[in-house]
This record gives sequence, structure tokens and C-alpha cells, in this order.
Amino acid sequence: MPWFDDLKTPRIRTQVSQRTSKVPEGLWVKCTRCGEILQSKVLKDNLQTCPECSFHFRMSAAERIASLSDEGTFEELSEDWVSTDPLEFNDMKAYKDRLRSAVDNTGLRDAFVLGKAKLQNLPYYLGVFEFKFMGGSMGIVVGEKVAQLFESALQDRLPAVTISASGGARMQEGILSLMQMAKTAALVSRLRAEGIPYISVLTDPTTGGVAASFAMLGDLILAEPGALIGFAGPRVIEQTIRQSLPPGFQRSEFLLKHGFVDRIVSRKDLAQELRQWMWRLGRQTCSFPADF
Repeated sequence: MPWFDDLKTPRIRTQVSQRTSKVPEGLWVKCTRCGEILQSKVLKDNLQTCPECSFHFRMSAAERIASLSDEGTFEELSEDWVSTDPLEFNDMKAYKDRLRSAVDNTGLRDAFVLGKAKLQNLPYYLGVFEFKFMGGSMGIVVGEKVAQLFESALQDRLPAVTISASGGARMQEGILSLMQMAKTAALVSRLRAEGIPYISVLTDPTTGGVAASFAMLGDLILAEPGALIGFAGPRVIEQTIRQSLPPGFQRSEFLLKHGFVDRIVSRKDLAQELRQWMWRLGRQTCSFPADF
């Protein structure tokens, strides 16, 4: 037996190993754009925006609601609505199992949260996608919740705002999910006929059936910097047309240049921007409190 087999592990190495193994996960995040190592708390306090390069990380529905409503004013609607499995869809995993996993991972019943809120004391209806719930896909329940958002705004004559982050219509519900595109688009037309403002905010990503319906029909369309926005993804398009796409294709800045969005707004400015535009667009037609 070689003499070094009996040597003990140096104490300092053991201590480092033990100390390293006890470091909690999730304390640090590497910026996708600039590579800066950021404290998770710093990132959260900065609205999930890199303080070095202003890269916009994806936000949860709860974080967005908190940033766009006065504390304690958000009243959620239809929170008990849940998706079923009308087609008994199975691929590599049963749809029912996918839904169960999404509920467990997010704590939500589906990919869209809606409610009535106040923003700097201005009442309005807010709907937010949760991308972590099956890619923010729009099935029957999500479509019905979007429809309820618009119907509530019509009934109370208050502005409607959607924050989109979606991969599109949910394939596990087939044509039943695609039908929601027409339903939500029709309700946007009713809002416009009544002069009730609808502001659509596009975040990363906004694609598929959501982009092809209500998300691109706002009276005002705002986008976060660098967000991927379009119907089919860039890889699908390149493979289909067998050509390379222009730099920045389907990003917010590209869409602004070509007239598909009205403004690009940094997340830290979004609350103030929404407040101003809701008042401007709705002061003649909405039922705002008398002191406004």
C-alpha cells in the first residue's frame, strides 16, 4: 500500500467543502446580456432589471401586479377557474399531469391573473400572464379570463390593461383554445366602440395566438425593451423561408421602427406611463372618481 493512502484530507479543504455546501441556492443571478453577477435581492428591488445594462429579466405575475397597483388595492376575480382536459390530450405527458405540475410550481390555477386595481389612486382593470404556467399559453380558461377583463371594463367604464407574456394558444386544447382569439378580439372592438381605453403591454415573449389577437389590438401598444414579439418564432421563420433574418428581428426596437408598437417603455417607468395614458385616453369616456 502506498504511504500516501493513509494521509487524511487537509482540514482546510474539509472546512471549505462544508461551508460551500451550506450556501443557499438562488442568492446570485448572472445577467444574460452583460454577464454581471447580481444579488437576487438587488435584482428584485430593481424590478428584475439589471442595474448595469438595464436588461429586463422575466417577471412573475405577482411581481407585475405589485409594481402596477397601489398596495392592497388589487382585487382578484375568478381565481377559482381551472382548466380541464376536454380533448383527453396525451403526448409525452398527459395534459392533466402538466396542469397539475404547473399549479404546483406556480401556486396559480392558470396562466392569467385578472382583477380590479388602483394605480396612483386611478381605478382600472388589470390582467397579467404568468409565463411559468405552461409558457403563458392561452387555453379556454385564459381566454375566458381575458374576456371577463374586457367585459368588466365595459360594465364599469374603466380602462383595461393586459401584460402579455405568452407562447400563444395552448395546443392541448386544440380548436377550443383558438376560438378564444376571435372572442377576445371581438370584445376589444366593443371597448373601442364605447370609447373605453385598452392598453396592451408586450413583454418577453409575446407570440402565437396571443400576439395574433388581443395583444396587438390595443388603443395604445407598449413594449418592454428587447422583448421578443411576433407570431412564429425566428427559428421557425428562418427554417421556412430558408433565409437569414435581419439583426434584431421581432424585438421591440425592430417593431417600433416598423410601426407595430407605439412606444418602448422601461419597466421602472411603466407604472407612471400607464397612469398618464389611462387618464388621457379615458378622461372623457370613463367613470373615474369625481376628484380626478
